[in-house]
Amino acid sequence: MDTAQYLSPMEWLAIEIVALIIVLAILFWWSGVIRYIPNDRLGILEKLWSFRGSVNNGFIALGGEAGFQPDVVRGGLHFFMPFQYSMHRANLVTIPQGQIGYVFARDGMSLPPTQTLASNTEADDFQDVRAFLEKGGQKGPQRKILREGTYAINLAQFIVLTAQSNYAVNLNASEQKLFSEMSEMIAERDGFEPVVIRDADDMIGIVTIHDGPALPDGEIIAPTVANDPKDPNFHNNFQDPEKFLNGGGYRGRQLQVLADGSYFLNRIFATVELVEKTIIGVGTVGVVVSYTGRRSADVSGQSYRHGELVEQGSRGVWSTPLLPGKYAFNTYAGNIVIVPTTNFVLKWTKEQFGEHRLDENLSEVSLITRDAFEPVLPLSVVVHIDYMKAPLVVQRFGDIKRLVEQTLDPMVSAYFKNIAQTKTLIELLQERSEIQRKSGDEMRAKFASYSLELQEVLIGTPRAGNGQNSIEQILIQLRERQIAVEKVETYRLQEAAAIQERTLREKEALAEQQAKITTSALAIEISENEGKAQLARTRQQAETIQVTAKAEAEKVRLAGLGEADRIKAIALADAERIKATGFADAQKVRAVGLAEAEATEKKVAAFGGPAYQLNSQVLMRFAEAIENGRLPLVPQIQVGGGGEKGGANGLVEMMLSMLVADRLGRQSSPAALPAPVEQH
Repeated sequence: MDTAQYLSPMEWLAIEIVALIIVLAILFWWSGVIRYIPNDRLGILEKLWSFRGSVNNGFIALGGEAGFQPDVVRGGLHFFMPFQYSMHRANLVTIPQGQIGYVFARDGMSLPPTQTLASNTEADDFQDVRAFLEKGGQKGPQRKILREGTYAINLAQFIVLTAQSNYAVNLNASEQKLFSEMSEMIAERDGFEPVVIRDADDMIGIVTIHDGPALPDGEIIAPTVANDPKDPNFHNNFQDPEKFLNGGGYRGRQLQVLADGSYFLNRIFATVELVEKTIIGVGTVGVVVSYTGRRSADVSGQSYRHGELVEQGSRGVWSTPLLPGKYAFNTYAGNIVIVPTTNFVLKWTKEQFGEHRLDENLSEVSLITRDAFEPVLPLSVVVHIDYMKAPLVVQRFGDIKRLVEQTLDPMVSAYFKNIAQTKTLIELLQERSEIQRKSGDEMRAKFASYSLELQEVLIGTPRAGNGQNSIEQILIQLRERQIAVEKVETYRLQEAAAIQERTLREKEALAEQQAKITTSALAIEISENEGKAQLARTRQQAETIQVTAKAEAEKVRLAGLGEADRIKAIALADAERIKATGFADAQKVRAVGLAEAEATEKKVAAFGGPAYQLNSQVLMRFAEAIENGRLPLVPQIQVGGGGEKGGANGLVEMMLSMLVADRLGRQSSPAALPAPVEQH
């Protein structure tokens, strides 16, 4: 059953209106009347026809002509004249963080022959094509770069090259190839990344500018310009090309270098080569030979006639060397000659060379002695260079190694060749120390004329050259001769040692016996001293005994006299007392006195008389003295007079003789003691 017969006229009208709208929408869309642009994209208009005709000059239609229009269409719905515009949708240009975008302009003023990149002094806004072209913007690669961010750029006028992609409205295949090659060239220079110089790497950046005026004749390095932040053209290390060129910068390799840091450089405008910093170690200085700079007067003085020295910053050899440290020195603008300032050793030997390797091409000095031997002489020379004289040495010789090989080597070799011609081989060996001392004194002045200080000359032992045996035979004979001489000397010394040993033994035996002799002599002397002391003591005791005996005798006598006087007195008293009593008592007393006197006299006579009694008391005292003093009865040393028998009577014998003589009835009267025996 046909459903159309059930539709009302109003329903048919509505369907017809919707169909008409759809047809019109399709027609408008197809004819370009309505266009929709997302907000993350833009539209680039190409005017297909215009009552103003086509573009006569250039690529962008600034006056409403047919062609690519300068303005872009942003997000949203847009209405246009039917069939008049063609819209090219494109992405917004996005530069990631820390990267760089390069811009190429299709339209603008043509570049002059002396210019490599388009100037952006006035026309520097790539998002306003109309303003860019009206301000005289130039076509081609631009000096200005794009930093991080998102840009709404008309990609019909500008092509933007980034590390991720190329932003452009593709017109033909050849153009795409051109931009691809340009992008590859920038990538090879790491141009999409900033130049990063890290402090730990000890590197610097040597900059070469590819745009701007050429260097003047005779110059190879562009001078530093506008490097002061207060300068209105301060380009901040080539990051602003326009200010660099306005400040008078030249194309070519620059004297100014990039130190540690990050630099956003247009790598089409400037390329960077990383080189190591110049490090001058301790114990050395750096003499600068500058290839660029101003002309300055010679500061070396009139006495120095081997070249000129100039001030720092001037072209030539700088008069002041660089002290130990790190320097951001442009090695293309000059050369630094490292000069050792500590003592260094030059060794004339093939197998060895010093730390600085200045003597690596030196070898032993070939000699010819007076007796026609041809030894080789190894030697070492200790040299010092005053750091303030280092520029003089470099100016005169170029570098230290050239000085060693072209001047010192022939001079030292010739000197020792001359010495060898005046000496035989044996003299050369035996007088090495004297030759070494003399050579040091004589060559010191020669070294000073080259601004060098000779510290020491050290000569090794001359030896035979390759294939020579005669010198070795001479040395063998010399050694054998010396061995014979040493043997003779050894035997002589051994003989002297034997004689000395015998003398020593005799003296040791004599010394041993001398001790005994000394001991016995001391014993004799001690015995003599003891005898003399004992004799003195004995004599003193004898005198003491005599004095004591005399005192005792006197005491006895006085006591007897006293007693007699007392008795007499008593008797007289009694006599007087009894005188009155009677004569009988007097007689009694007299008889008693007489009896007592007689008894006393007989008592004394019984003891041998007064002298014998005295001698007895003396002997008693003497015996007591011997007992108390513990003296030997017979002395160790006999002291006395000589006799027929050669003997001597002791003191005891003398005393006993006295007693025996008295006992035998010698003179009964008291006699004097015998005279002392003469001492010997």
